[in-house]
Amino acid sequence: MTPARRTALALLWLAALALAGWVVGQQLTLSGDLRRFMPEPRTPAQKLLIDELGDGPGTRLLLLSLSGDDPEALAAQSQALAATLAANDDFEFVANGGDANLDAIPESLRAYRYLLTPGFDTQPLDAAYLAEQLDERLQDLGSPVAAMIEPLLPSDPTLELLKVAEAWQPAAAPSRIHGVWFDRAGSEALLLAQTHAGGFDPTGQQRAYDAVYAAFDAARGGAPSQLRMTGPGAFSVEIGGRTAREAQWIGAIDSIALILLLLVAYRSWRVPLLGVLPLATAGLAGLGAVALMFEAVHGITVAFGFTLIGVVQDYPIHFFSHQRAGLTPQRNVRQLWPTLATGVIATCISYLTFLFSGVDGLRQLAVFTIAALAAAALATRYGLPPLVDPSPRDTADFPRVQALWRGINRLPRPRWSLLVLAIACVAVLATVRTPFWENDLSRLTPVPDDAMALDTRLRDELGAPDVRYVLVLRGADGDAALAAAEAIHPRLDALVASGAIDGYDSAARYLPSAATQRARQARLPDPPTLQAALATALRDSPFREDAFAPFLADVEHARTAPPLRAADLRGTPLAGSVDGLLLEGEAGATALVSLSGLADPAAVARVAADAGGELLDMKAASESLVAEYRGRVLAALAIAALLLAATVWIALRSPRRVIRVLLPMALTTLVVLAVLRGLGVELNLFHLVALILAAGLGLDYALFFEHAGDDRADQLRTLHAVVVCSLMTLLVFSLLALSSIPVLRAIGSTVALGVLSNFVLALLVSRHAPAEARR
Repeated sequence: MTPARRTALALLWLAALALAGWVVGQQLTLSGDLRRFMPEPRTPAQKLLIDELGDGPGTRLLLLSLSGDDPEALAAQSQALAATLAANDDFEFVANGGDANLDAIPESLRAYRYLLTPGFDTQPLDAAYLAEQLDERLQDLGSPVAAMIEPLLPSDPTLELLKVAEAWQPAAAPSRIHGVWFDRAGSEALLLAQTHAGGFDPTGQQRAYDAVYAAFDAARGGAPSQLRMTGPGAFSVEIGGRTAREAQWIGAIDSIALILLLLVAYRSWRVPLLGVLPLATAGLAGLGAVALMFEAVHGITVAFGFTLIGVVQDYPIHFFSHQRAGLTPQRNVRQLWPTLATGVIATCISYLTFLFSGVDGLRQLAVFTIAALAAAALATRYGLPPLVDPSPRDTADFPRVQALWRGINRLPRPRWSLLVLAIACVAVLATVRTPFWENDLSRLTPVPDDAMALDTRLRDELGAPDVRYVLVLRGADGDAALAAAEAIHPRLDALVASGAIDGYDSAARYLPSAATQRARQARLPDPPTLQAALATALRDSPFREDAFAPFLADVEHARTAPPLRAADLRGTPLAGSVDGLLLEGEAGATALVSLSGLADPAAVARVAADAGGELLDMKAASESLVAEYRGRVLAALAIAALLLAATVWIALRSPRRVIRVLLPMALTTLVVLAVLRGLGVELNLFHLVALILAAGLGLDYALFFEHAGDDRADQLRTLHAVVVCSLMTLLVFSLLALSSIPVLRAIGSTVALGVLSNFVLALLVSRHAPAEARR
């Protein structure tokens, strides 16, 4: 086959991959729900943690700060920003301390204000009270608030609607300047915004984040003011953007460096083109498999999957390095295939165990990786041979490879030194006093210290809920849980008075229990009584009696309507406030009480226990969930190690050869763990994932050195291939190790260490002594 025809076929393969990529892209649905990577929660605290992480109000809260201008200008910008965001469907509520937002109560529910407000719990709705309120409305109509009061007057002369809306403002609100919230220093205008999108919805959080900045740009005009935003959603968007930027520059450097490396290693421009074909085929096969088998594929599956299948770049490299004149590409790949297939099968087994982990995200990762590895191996076996130059220069003749080989042959063969190395690693692992495992999820997030400090300060200023502790009350149904929350409110008020907490929030603040609503209905006067009271109140008033017909109708509607339930709020702005604090399920309901300014957890825990509830520590729940997750992964890896050893045994059928292949990989795992622990690194799940990848790479190095036997020329070709593979992998993961993202840094540093150790140990342990050296 002519070179031109081979190039045309390679380009045709690329075109087919592009078409297949378009088809897969049409079928692929990406998910951002991190709960797919969480094990099934078992304890009540873990279950609540999963619900709260995904949809809880704490994950949907954005804290905004406006600064850099005079207070009056900042107040005006705060009002404009709040008005714009309140009209945006991506937000459930926006609060800035200004006039209460009546939009939170839709028209269809406004008659229920008499059941939602405690205004008439002690004060009867009689003639004296109505007369007093009508006198106040006369004064209001002559004040600056007349434009807001006048439309409400016919249906709500006592302004219960405003009282309800004001009661729903944050419990521990900051001071107000020019009608809006400011910090204690009076230099920053403050706002709270709660998004509709949950914490596990990166698309929704990005949309809300962009909307805030767009609204701010419109509100400030040409003013020098600045906006700062914190909260889980803001952090996730900023971290996502930072990760994408780092991935771009790392990917760009990797691509350029890898192309240059292949050009130098093989002195052919076709090799980089051909080398990418199995990798691209692997990626598409992995994506297609998960798209076919799962309803939605998590973005982490895609990102991790492409990282983990980096091992497949080794397959075509070994093929290229062993190709030479006098050996057809088909025969070359047939000779390599038993070794290549053994490595592929062994690596797939490592991920096959993830299918039984009980974690949906790990199952997706297993399917992606297994399909990708198999596709890359088959592409190398059957797709590449017709495309390569059948008579390239033999890599065994490269002077630098021969010089390196001579230097390596002068190295002494390790014997007891390997045992000493293993003992030293175990000693390091046993003596390091820092915690072995990292269980704190917050330490895995690359949120800068100054951003965390800002978040802490704004939470303190705004009285935002504590994200670590939540008080939990359970009931047989939603109404029982609301009643339990109502019952604990007086005790929580006492804790506020004593300074144990600054404030609290619960669903019962927005939706009273049915019993409370019925009690309030019983206190409302019947139509004749209310008509007579209104007539008496209007006797000396300029208001006409027929102007208040809507008021009479609303009171009667509230007096006779069935109690308002949580289900009645669906589709209204109130639903978000209640749903986030009232979780209903088949087994019952849970009322959550969020706390702000928690200074005495023990006191709150005692109050919760006395009320039949409990104070849950979300940090402890997350740590127990992480530990359980890690336990499942470790169990899967233990089984994988046994299956991997069995696979190598079946392929090699010799104890000596099996040990020579498995020993570098096992020692490398010990070396990497010892180095990381010696440096004080606490290990997390991402280190384990990286160790799997490093083990797969090490197994390939050892298998090919074993395959080369004692033939000098074949050892040289294998050395060339392993050096190129090692340099490629080392380059990619060394750059990841320099990342500011903890997850990428953990994977990069672990794999880079693993590549170095595997390369050296495979050279010293798995490589045969050359035949001439034994003569």
